[in-house]
Amino acid sequence: MENYKLLTPGPLTTTSSVKEEMLFDRCTWDDDYKKMTQQIRRRLLEIAFVSPHTYTAVLLQGSGSFGVEAVLATCIQPEDKCLIIVNGAYGERMVTMAKYIGINYILYSVPYDKVPVANDIAVMLKNDRCITHVAMVHCETTTGILNPLEDIANICKKDNITFIVDAMSSFGGIEIKVEDLAIDYLISSANKCIQGVPGFCFVVAKIEKLLSCQGTAKSLSLDLYDQWKCMEKDGKWRFTSPTHVVAAFSKALEELTAEGGVLARYKRYSENNSVLRDKLKAMGITAYIRKEFQSPIITTFLFPSIKFDFADFYQYVKANGFVLYPGKLTDLNTFRIGNIGEVYKQDIVQLCDIIEKYMEEKINE
Repeated sequence: MENYKLLTPGPLTTTSSVKEEMLFDRCTWDDDYKKMTQQIRRRLLEIAFVSPHTYTAVLLQGSGSFGVEAVLATCIQPEDKCLIIVNGAYGERMVTMAKYIGINYILYSVPYDKVPVANDIAVMLKNDRCITHVAMVHCETTTGILNPLEDIANICKKDNITFIVDAMSSFGGIEIKVEDLAIDYLISSANKCIQGVPGFCFVVAKIEKLLSCQGTAKSLSLDLYDQWKCMEKDGKWRFTSPTHVVAAFSKALEELTAEGGVLARYKRYSENNSVLRDKLKAMGITAYIRKEFQSPIITTFLFPSIKFDFADFYQYVKANGFVLYPGKLTDLNTFRIGNIGEVYKQDIVQLCDIIEKYMEEKINE
């Protein structure tokens, strides 16, 4: 099989050294492996800018959605009410989870190309004093839009609302000062901006909030409280953990530090995104999200013409060394290009040259 670079929002292109960590088999009960788990947990707290006396990090088997559902299923009591903010498929997924779990929720929804209005949310909280939790996606991978985290965090802080943030596609690539923002639960995944591989997710949680969740989870496997208490003992996961993935993630954390941390990675991703938007715009390929709302993580583009065939385009680009992402919108024809992973400006320039050649051969012929 030919090798190619993933320009997707995770799984993403990883370094050879991260992949090499998965060549060794490790025992879940081994002290060295348990120490690795504890080191990862401590490092995640550092990246989140939180005190280990106030916050904890809980690792959980499964994709990012497992982590989101674990938080919703564990921290929301029967008498609580959650306001779910939606402007993309992953906000919609939270709603679906809420229905499955059976929690009490209310919806605040805006179009996929718009960001939530903080004042609207403040009014909803004022008019409905039964709302105890707010849940939102920071960077909506559906489109690449970046939602106003700080504005909404400040409202929740003021009204003493428990704040849940799906930071799947932003944590590790965009600086998030979790404690300053008084975020109670932040969820992300191993295969996103920290540039590990798929297999587990993690939650940075306020200890005070987590302590009140004993016995409330609606799922054994997704009991965040129980998972935390087990890990607190010596780093042991409750059930079989993805040992190869954990080792790869540990290496990925080292490489994040070596690159210069989150700010350095943000700078690289932002440059990738800026070059990509500018070069494709010059070819007549328009970004779906306005520049002021655009995250540096992934960009959604509209089909350039009615002749554009994404399946053919995808295969052409793949044959030339890059894999892209289909669009996730239902009302518009779009495709997406990720800017994260072990991807640099020269890769984006090369991709744009390939796209330009495709346009000349297939669209503008």
